Amino acid sequence: MGAEKIKVLIVEDESIVALDLAAGLEKDGYEVAGIADNAAEAQQLFAEQEIDIVLMDVHIIGDKDGIDTATELLKLRPVPVIYLTAFTDSSTIERAKNTHPAAFLAKPYSLTNVRIAIELALNNFAVARDQSVGKVVPMEKKASGQSPDLPDRDTILQMNDHIFVKNNYAFVKIRLADILYTEADNNYVQIVTQDKKLLLRISMSTLLEKVNYQPLVRIHRSYAVNINSIQSFTDQEVMVDKTPLPIGRSYKEEFLRNFHFR
Repeated sequence: MGAEKIKVLIVEDESIVALDLAAGLEKDGYEVAGIADNAAEAQQLFAEQEIDIVLMDVHIIGDKDGIDTATELLKLRPVPVIYLTAFTDSSTIERAKNTHPAAFLAKPYSLTNVRIAIELALNNFAVARDQSVGKVVPMEKKASGQSPDLPDRDTILQMNDHIFVKNNYAFVKIRLADILYTEADNNYVQIVTQDKKLLLRISMSTLLEKVNYQPLVRIHRSYAVNINSIQSFTDQEVMVDKTPLPIGRSYKEEFLRNFHFR
């Protein structure tokens, strides 16, 4: 296993709108887990799959509208919800607020706005979960003189046992246990899994600061390794997936503390 696509559930009663949105998201790299036009179908899809984010129209078929449906879904497990609707009256917005939505987009909306809403939704959801467990979330900084819409480092978020990494327009999901090792090259880090390599514009220290995963241990200025993926090691190197990785002198003692010798 390596990187997985973010699973999106679309709840929308206008089939043409739903299919157009699904096509745009899939082109970006997201996986549309299903399209529902009523509460029962939405609940079934949500229960059967590991949905990461919900795009919810307020006006859907049946007695329960989108806000009622979102309330029911959130009782099963917390996920970010983005409302997509033509109804922007104050009473609808007040009802929607009770479900703490990540965003509220008025129709007609553009795919660009949906992309931005998804990124902000995942980011805010991850930050909220980090804060709830007392983890400090470092602020993203811009390099001086840099364009405000070009971040000096890539976005990486953690939710439970996965990290979400921005790749082109979409986030991809990587199970922490699937990481074999990470390799740094100046201001870039490559995350290596069994079947994928993702290059991030981020420093190794920032990556390890953001990712709370105890088995990921730094063994060298340029390498951190998942100790559960080590096949063998000597005083000088570790072997991971038939790849030898050097152990830096200043990291050796900390690395060896992860093992109990008899």
